[in-house]
Amino acid sequence: MKRLLLASSALLLILPDIAAAQEGRPKPPPGASVRPAPGGPQIQPVRPPRPQPPTTRPPRPRPPGPGNGIRPPRPPVVKPLPPLPKPPRPGRPHRPGAGRPPNFRPIHRPGWVYPPGWAYRRWTIGLLLPRLFFSAPYYYDSWWEMGLEPPPPGYRWVRYGPDLLLVNIRTHRIADVVYNAFY
Repeated sequence: MKRLLLASSALLLILPDIAAAQEGRPKPPPGASVRPAPGGPQIQPVRPPRPQPPTTRPPRPRPPGPGNGIRPPRPPVVKPLPPLPKPPRPGRPHRPGAGRPPNFRPIHRPGWVYPPGWAYRRWTIGLLLPRLFFSAPYYYDSWWEMGLEPPPPGYRWVRYGPDLLLVNIRTHRIADVVYNAFY
């Protein structure tokens, strides 16, 4: 199929030259126009294009003086970097039961799935947390992201829904509650 297409396109390109050679006429040069005349077609000479007026402006005269008015390139403008965020101020130490700590920042985390048979419950200080919540899926070890202090020895931060509970590991008693720590 490709050979047939190639042969036909070559034939179409050569065919006008063959026809002109058989008639005994010379082939017109490129750009020449063929004008029919009473005695037959004649080849007209190619006309040179008309000169166009210049479209560019003449160069402006340079002012006299040092450097002929050529200015050096300007240095790039360097913008100052924004200031770094301030570290949290050390405030009063957080007392359990006093609400949110002074440097506390709630954070966004994916939704929390309650264990089967459980729903949201508002825990308070002094209650006992069931043994079910003392496992790796419920421990929260990134307390520093919220601006909280590390748990004291023998205590652990436990996530329960949107709340964060500080629990004594040995007695299972809740020592502190931070409500709406996650949104």
